Amino acid sequence: MDFRHLGGTGLKVSELCLGTMTLGREVEERASFDILSRYAQAGGNFIDSANVYAGGKSEEIVGKWLAGRKRDDFVVATKVRFSAGSGPNDNGLSRKHILQAVHASLKRLGTDYIDLYQVHAWDPTTPLAETLATLNDLVRSGLVRYVGASNFRGWQLQKALDLSRQNGWEPFSSLQPQYSLLCRATEFELIPLCLSERLAVLPWSPLRGGWLSGKLSRGMAEPPEDTRIRIADKMGWSETWSRYNNDFTWKLIDELLLVARERGKSAAQSAIRWLLQKPGVTAPIVGARSLAQLEENLGASGWTLSDEEMRRLDAASEMPVSYPYDEAAERQQRAGRA
Repeated sequence: MDFRHLGGTGLKVSELCLGTMTLGREVEERASFDILSRYAQAGGNFIDSANVYAGGKSEEIVGKWLAGRKRDDFVVATKVRFSAGSGPNDNGLSRKHILQAVHASLKRLGTDYIDLYQVHAWDPTTPLAETLATLNDLVRSGLVRYVGASNFRGWQLQKALDLSRQNGWEPFSSLQPQYSLLCRATEFELIPLCLSERLAVLPWSPLRGGWLSGKLSRGMAEPPEDTRIRIADKMGWSETWSRYNNDFTWKLIDELLLVARERGKSAAQSAIRWLLQKPGVTAPIVGARSLAQLEENLGASGWTLSDEEMRRLDAASEMPVSYPYDEAAERQQRAGRA
């Protein structure tokens, strides 16, 4: 597996990051250890979690697995913003909650430092300076090595970067956004911003909850029983059948399956490979409910899509846009006209 720098830092991470949201929730502990071990055996060193995944069980499993290994060989990322608590200070990005959450995560992970500590989402109720100053303190104290953001909009991310720059605080080194063939609005502002500011892009849901896995095809009346999509409506997840069961999705899947078949790869591998070759992307976050799923996802590494195959997938997944993101506005900007 190849390694890439985490944005403008000197830290090197594997090009596929292992997401651990399923560990402790859909995957029991022993099977979780097997998934982590196989990922490491394949050359992966980048593991992503969050304090709320499986109510903290995900971090605990990662911590138990790390206990038998050399900690410095791995880049461990986790997140703060939400929690299962119902108290007035159990959620958000206040100094109080961040400090409580980081120590709880360190305990569950069984480590004395976190490589990448990410704010899970914007908090409109806490002054941004309070959040960023607290994150800076964590880096200066040695509890955290780098900081990042997830699920920020363009203006929120730029505001955070500018405020950190003005105050000499540790800036965000990465952004973890939703990004896939079925979610390309990320390219409108977030990708250009990350390229300009040298932030790593760590896409979550690269297979859009299973829609791009190859298990679905045109003509199906409902999703297969063994898919995440089957229970998305009941669980309140965003990758629901009603949301994506449309002609745009099926045209994209038709082309994805065709490209994959012509290359002798799976649809999942081709969808993740497309992301790996997009500007700014450092490491898509791949999850797994089984060793078989992990093996499938690992197969996205070690080969490349041709320029023509990339163009075909780009065309099939192209989203309709309007001002200020349309081609006419782009031409005006290139020409220097208002």
